[in-house]
Amino acid sequence: MTAVTDTKPRGRPAAAAPVPRRPARRSSRLVSLASRGAVQVALAVVALMWLVPTIGLAISSLRTGEANSQSGWWTALLKPAQLTFSNYQALLANPTITNSFLNTVLIALPTTILVVVIAALAGYAFATIDFKGRDPLFLVVVGLLVVPLQIALIPVAKLFGELHLFGKIPGVVLFHVAFGLPFAIFLLRNFFAGIPKELIEAARLDGAGEARIFSTVVLPLGTPAIASLGIFQFLWVWNDLLVALVFAGQAKPLTVAIQEQTRQFGSNIDVIAPGAFLSMIVPLIVFFAFQRYFVQGLLAGSTK
Repeated sequence: MTAVTDTKPRGRPAAAAPVPRRPARRSSRLVSLASRGAVQVALAVVALMWLVPTIGLAISSLRTGEANSQSGWWTALLKPAQLTFSNYQALLANPTITNSFLNTVLIALPTTILVVVIAALAGYAFATIDFKGRDPLFLVVVGLLVVPLQIALIPVAKLFGELHLFGKIPGVVLFHVAFGLPFAIFLLRNFFAGIPKELIEAARLDGAGEARIFSTVVLPLGTPAIASLGIFQFLWVWNDLLVALVFAGQAKPLTVAIQEQTRQFGSNIDVIAPGAFLSMIVPLIVFFAFQRYFVQGLLAGSTK
């Protein structure tokens, strides 16, 4: 009898051991939720701090010069009667501002289109076509990334003077294209190199030429990277001041026009604020219009 009782399994009561782990799981979930909430709150605070200057600029552009000199822009939140569009009416009636805005468009759009088109073609050639001297030539392109823009201002200014391009919009466009291509080619070449080679080889076996492969295979897959490059290039050129000050001359863009409107102690805030906000609103519209492609371009290659 005792032998039978001794042979009974003694490990069964241990089956209830995992029960105490449930509080630990709940506590870990609470900790993860709390940490996630803290991160979200921190990001919200950073985003709010980032937006405060933009909001202040927008409100200041809607206030008169006297109101801006007497009180801060935040007072308009409690007294919205201060807001008026008279500053924008006066700004748009100023031929200097309107002409500079048109010059900015004539500089930014061609530059962006040329950089994207040339970089896409060059990136495709470096990534998929095996030609003699491809690697050394690509190393030269990568080496141009470290060349500072400032060291080329005087030599290029002399060259443009001899070519009668100094002080004209084509000269500014050519300068931006020349210094925008190295990074653009490097970016698109690396993206195109990640496209499966089987797709390109299959298209070649089907008799497709390089132009057809580029337009039907590479471009649809590379749309996120191309859109991201276009956004970056447009923003760089639109917000440029240094190159415009040196090469634009009479064809000055909006950044130069606003800089020239600045007087001592910023007493003409009623002109600077709406001009600066007008200069900022166009890049914001471009960014939000292509935001989906921009995010896809940033995340491209992060997962497989």
